[in-house]
Amino acid sequence: MHAFANPARFLKLARPLTPWCLGLGLALIGYGIYAGFQSPPDAVQGETVRILYIHVPTAWLGMLGWMGIALTSLMLLVWRHPLAAVAARAIAVPGALFTAVCLISGSIWGRPTWGTWWQWDGRMTSMLLLLFLYLAYIALAGSESETSSTERVAAIFGLVGAVNLPVIHYSVVWWNTLHQPPSLSLQGSAIAWPILWPLLWTTPGFTLLFAGIVLMRMRTLIAENKKLARMRRLARA
Repeated sequence: MHAFANPARFLKLARPLTPWCLGLGLALIGYGIYAGFQSPPDAVQGETVRILYIHVPTAWLGMLGWMGIALTSLMLLVWRHPLAAVAARAIAVPGALFTAVCLISGSIWGRPTWGTWWQWDGRMTSMLLLLFLYLAYIALAGSESETSSTERVAAIFGLVGAVNLPVIHYSVVWWNTLHQPPSLSLQGSAIAWPILWPLLWTTPGFTLLFAGIVLMRMRTLIAENKKLARMRRLARA
């Protein structure tokens, strides 16, 4: 990661990668959703099972996004990586967006399946808490006082918030919740292959889309920082 500490070196790689990530991601999502409509309905859930092609990837990326914030926060606190704070800020907005999509799609899925839009069980409550953590981080990192102390406070918040990630992951194991246990694991899949395989397209598709958005936001934030630095130099002159 230190090889990309120089913003110019990072931008040289990020510029061509951004459109590739966005374009390929959208193509995979489009094909995966098309394939999902060709898959058979579930024996119990019927047609509503197709929501998993959006719900599962957005849930995964909501958690992965905060893991990225925690890692970049650690890099800022320990190694003072110059792009760490930029990367964390860039991750926060799409992370919050994907978490919100996860919660909304889960509620739409839950209404015909469970008979309710919402239940305060471990998985859903901890995912809602993750959304609130994202919103709090965005407000903290985007505060007007852009100082190193503000960045450190945001980084500490990013690390502390990571405590919620294992709670989300293991909530369906630790507690008897309405949400079903994990359907995918290293031991295999509880989802039948005809329903599962479109998910193998939408998951990398949403992941590439997420990466493209993060790269695009990092480039924008670097440009804004350069503009602010130039304005400060002119103000001193």
